[in-house]
Amino acid sequence: MVRERERNGWPGVPILVLLLLLGVGLFANVVWLIAGRAHPGLIALTIVLSFLTWVILMSGLFIVNPNEARVIQLFGTYVGSAKVSGLHWANPFFSKKRISLRVRSFESAHLKVNDRDGNPIEIGAVVVWKVIDSAEATFEVDNYEAYVKVQSEAALRNAATSYPYDSHDEAGVISLRGTTAAVADHLKEEMQQRLQKAGVEVIETRISHLAYAPEIAAAMLQRQQAGAIIAARQRIVEGAVGMVEMALESLSKRGVVHLDEERKAAMVSNLLVVLCGERAAQPIVNTGTLYQ
Repeated sequence: MVRERERNGWPGVPILVLLLLLGVGLFANVVWLIAGRAHPGLIALTIVLSFLTWVILMSGLFIVNPNEARVIQLFGTYVGSAKVSGLHWANPFFSKKRISLRVRSFESAHLKVNDRDGNPIEIGAVVVWKVIDSAEATFEVDNYEAYVKVQSEAALRNAATSYPYDSHDEAGVISLRGTTAAVADHLKEEMQQRLQKAGVEVIETRISHLAYAPEIAAAMLQRQQAGAIIAARQRIVEGAVGMVEMALESLSKRGVVHLDEERKAAMVSNLLVVLCGERAAQPIVNTGTLYQ
């Protein structure tokens, strides 16, 4: 593997001053030859050589912007990477490829995969990343930006198939919907393993889209609604039973009325119907005795 090594070249400002002075000197030499009535061929050759020399030396200047690297090569051989921002000068025959070290992010496409239970789902993620090794990003993969996107989507598919969409109230089960932080950490680790050879660091991953596939979305919605209704009913029944128990205990303590077991059962039944019913109960006034 090609590892990054830093090589910033020479300071560019002093070299620029020297090259400007050299240009003035070459121009003065041409003027002196013209004034001395030198041979026209010599004058033309001097002008061409002076201009080419000055242009070649000036091409060695290059600028490194903040959070940027320049990968330097000489005829296909890796020389080093310039990472210190500013004006620099290096061998004019060096090629200098710009690599951004800034933090970047992208949102993956909405992928259709099967979760651990085999249910088709749609999932998408936001990936925040940056290049930390310019040499690996340049030489280890063909196109590191496309490589990041393809490998990130592959890791997302693998993570989605490792967990169920929902735990359905099962304790300790990691699910895509219920424990998004744990899933995001797993996704980040897997992406980092896949992208390490490209000199890329994954800073953060987050699930941005999660839903059942359209063909089963309606059925799964009914299942979720049924679960919510059951949970609500359980809470209502627990509360109603407590209220009935409290009512019977209060009547017994205060001696308001004495009920036999059959009448207690009837009272419990009536109270539960009133407390657990979805609609308001219609009162019926008993004008007879307790038993009629």
